[in-house]
Amino acid sequence: MKIVFIGPFGLQPKGTMSVRALPLAQALVARGHTVTVLIPPWDDPARAGQQWTDGGVRIINVSLPTGLFRGPLLFHIMLTFKLVQQTLALQPQVVHLFKPKAYAGLAHLALWLRQDRTIRLVLDADDWEQAWNDILPYAPLQKWFFGWQEQWGLRHAEAVTAASRELRELIAPLRRTSAQIFYLPNGVRPQSPQADDRLPPGDSSHPPTILLYTRFAEFRLERIVTLVQRVAQVLPQARWQVVGRGFQNEEQRLVQMLAEAGLGEAVNFAGWVAAEALPNYFAAADVAVHPYDDTLLNRTKCSVKLIDLLATGLPVAADAVGQNREYIEDGVSGVLTPPEDDEALAAAIIKLLQSPDLRRKMSRAAVEKINREFTWPRLAEIAEEAYD
Repeated sequence: MKIVFIGPFGLQPKGTMSVRALPLAQALVARGHTVTVLIPPWDDPARAGQQWTDGGVRIINVSLPTGLFRGPLLFHIMLTFKLVQQTLALQPQVVHLFKPKAYAGLAHLALWLRQDRTIRLVLDADDWEQAWNDILPYAPLQKWFFGWQEQWGLRHAEAVTAASRELRELIAPLRRTSAQIFYLPNGVRPQSPQADDRLPPGDSSHPPTILLYTRFAEFRLERIVTLVQRVAQVLPQARWQVVGRGFQNEEQRLVQMLAEAGLGEAVNFAGWVAAEALPNYFAAADVAVHPYDDTLLNRTKCSVKLIDLLATGLPVAADAVGQNREYIEDGVSGVLTPPEDDEALAAAIIKLLQSPDLRRKMSRAAVEKINREFTWPRLAEIAEEAYD
C-alpha cells in the first residue's frame, strides 16, 4: 500500500513527527508498505527542500515559499498548495494527517474538497488541541481557527487514530459512528528486556536521585515544591534532576520558588537535552516522578516521555490520570497515586528510593509490559486497520 504522512510542522524541535509519525512509518515499511513523510518545515527552515530516507521511509521537507509569497496569508496558501501538490504526485492510496491543525489541517481540507474517493483520508489526534489554547500564547484568531480545524477535521476524516482512550471517547460524539476511531497510543521500538542495575545492593556511592523529565505543562509548579519538601523531610540527602524546558519559562519560576523555600541546593536543572544525551540522565537516576494534574489536556494526551522512562527500566511514580493508567500497572510496573495527591506521590517516591529490590522488580516488569503491548511493529497493525 502507498501511504503518505503529512505533518503540521518539522521533525524538530517539536516531537509529534519524530517520535510518533516516523517510527510508525518505519514499522509500516517493515510490513511491506511504501511510506513517504511530507514535512512543512516552517519551524525548521534550514531543512527546507531536503530529502532523505530513514529506516526505509522517504522524508521530504517541502520547499518554503519565497519572494512575494512570504506574506502571512500567501505563505500559508502556497505552503499548503505545495503539500497537496506533492501528495497527489505520489499517488497514495492513504493519506495519514498528523494533527487536525495548522498545515496538516489545511492540507486535509484541500484534499477533501477535491472529492477524490480514491484516496482514504485518515486523521491522527495525539492531543485535544483546543486544550492547548489555554497554555500556548496563540492570538485569539489563531485559537478560534485551530478549534474550528479540530472540529471539522475529526468530522471529515474517513478514519481517526487517537493516541489515548479518553481522547477516543471525546472524539466519538463528533463522528457518525465510533467504528472508525482507532486507539493508537504512542510506542517504542522493540528493546531487549534488562534488569535495573543502576544501583547494585549495598551501593551508597551516590545520593538517591529523582528524575523529573517534563515540559512543565502537565502540573502546577507548587506541586514540585511540595514534593521536594516532603522527600527532604525523610531523605535529606536526596537530589532532584530536572530535564526539560517549559513553554513560558516555567523552569525559571520553579528555580525561584525552590530558592524561596530553601530547597534550591536539592534540585539541578539541566534544561533542554538532546535526545541522544537523555539515556545518560535516565541511567543516573534511581526513580522518575511523572506528576499529572487532572486536566482535560492530561486526560487526553499520550506522554512519550513516560513511555521512554518505562522502556529504559526506570521505576516511575505518577498520578493516575489518563494514559498513565494504561502504561503503568500499579504496584507491578510502577506506582500510581490518586490525582494531585502530593502526600501520596511523595510517599511513593520515598518507598521506591528505600527499596532497591522493589525498584528492580518494577524495572523488569515495566520493560516487559512496554515490549509486550506498546512497540511500533505491534501498533502498526492498528494503523493498517484504519487504512483498510
